[in-house]
Amino acid sequence: MSIVIKEADLVQSIADAVQFISYYHPQDYLQHLARAYEVEQSPAAKDAIAQILTNSKMAAEGHRPICQDTGIVNVFLKVGMDVKFEISGSLQEACDEGVRRGYLNPDNKLRASVLDDAIFERKNTRDNTPCILSVELVPGDKVEVQVAAKGGGSENKTKFAMLNPGEDIVEWVLKTVPTMGAGWCPPGMLGIGVGGTAEKAMLMAKQALMEDIDMYELLQRGPQNKLEEMRIELYEKVNALGIGAQGLGGLTTVLDVKINTFPTHAASKPIAMIPNCAATRHVHFELDGSGVAEMPVPSLDSWPDIEWAPDYNKSKTVNLDTLTPEEVASWKPGDTLLLSGKMLTGRDAAHKRIQQMLAAGEQLPVDFKNRVIYYVGPVDPVRDEAVGPAGPTTATRMDAFTDMMLEQGLIAMIGKAERGPVAVNAIKDHKSAYLMAVGGAAYLVSKAIRSAKVVAFEDLGMEAIYEFEVQDMPVTVAVDATGVSVHETAPKIWQAKIEELRTAEA
Repeated sequence: MSIVIKEADLVQSIADAVQFISYYHPQDYLQHLARAYEVEQSPAAKDAIAQILTNSKMAAEGHRPICQDTGIVNVFLKVGMDVKFEISGSLQEACDEGVRRGYLNPDNKLRASVLDDAIFERKNTRDNTPCILSVELVPGDKVEVQVAAKGGGSENKTKFAMLNPGEDIVEWVLKTVPTMGAGWCPPGMLGIGVGGTAEKAMLMAKQALMEDIDMYELLQRGPQNKLEEMRIELYEKVNALGIGAQGLGGLTTVLDVKINTFPTHAASKPIAMIPNCAATRHVHFELDGSGVAEMPVPSLDSWPDIEWAPDYNKSKTVNLDTLTPEEVASWKPGDTLLLSGKMLTGRDAAHKRIQQMLAAGEQLPVDFKNRVIYYVGPVDPVRDEAVGPAGPTTATRMDAFTDMMLEQGLIAMIGKAERGPVAVNAIKDHKSAYLMAVGGAAYLVSKAIRSAKVVAFEDLGMEAIYEFEVQDMPVTVAVDATGVSVHETAPKIWQAKIEELRTAEA
């Protein structure tokens, strides 16, 4: 006998799931990250993890997004063949309606990040639809649902290769991970798909990220097959690269490595690798015809007892309203700063428009002389918020605009992860600096923002130029005025330290 899944139940369950994952980390991720925090020896990495864990609990308490990039929604359905859907349109349309309702919830409105027409218009759909839907028909009379949100920072680090049959998978992963930089916000996990065809490998890699993190348990009991042996080998060797939390150098880069496989053509060995970031977000549930799914609400007691707070003894306080190039030049790589005063914001679209205006000889609507810019696309505020979660954007996306902006008088930039050679050279030439905020701590960072107003390009939505007034916003000097980058130096230092630790243990 077939069961009936009503459209209203499917739509509401997806809407609830979208809200749920915006502010609740999976418990397996939290447990493994807490263990990583306890053993971390790198002060910078330990501080970053503390911010991520504190942010996570704040998001859970406040029912606000863990990360400002509330992602593009992936919906995976395993539909039992005895199931009948009672819906008015297509399955895609029903899932999209669930996403729409979830993202437009007025109590926790999420950031619209999905653009229609990926090539030309790139116009925001304003409700994060459409979702990415994957459907599999299976025996049974239930619908298994997985809902995940994937942000651009981690998705953009996806890698694929068509290896020759004789090429080594471990070697490829270890060669490839350093090319991903830190814009995917480690510590996270790697999902790897091997086999099938190109698109099958990608799908398997994405699905692998939906599995529970169990590396701690696996290490405790030991491997039971070759695939588990490979997972452990990759986990240990990737962490031995010394990349660490946020790329600041440290013991933990990945909490787990998941591998899915499928038979493949004799001449082929397709491999895909997708990371999950510090804002790992997914939930699993079943629909059996009895109504809307219930999400397993975690107890706040399950978060580790870690509360990050500004360290006024260790960190330098900086007044942005009186900041001078001379003070910027005095900062050293790795210095932690607490910023107060007024800063500007701007991302890809704003920088592109500035470029067009300068090329046309037009006057800019904002004076950048001796100002600091924050690469951020914030979530809209709710209730009494000045701004919603406002974590940093992957800064390499602004590399091509860096020299242009520094020519306008800008003296420092704030973003996520590393800068590329073009930006580093421009920073060195202009004796400016690049500061790094912690990706995965968006709600925590937003609490430092006292006021926010749009000062230019209002039509760009979250890509508009804002002026934020901040109080004790935490950042780290990632590139100093001489062009020294901690993302270049720190992983090498920690790679050597990890090797020393291994030698000592042996």
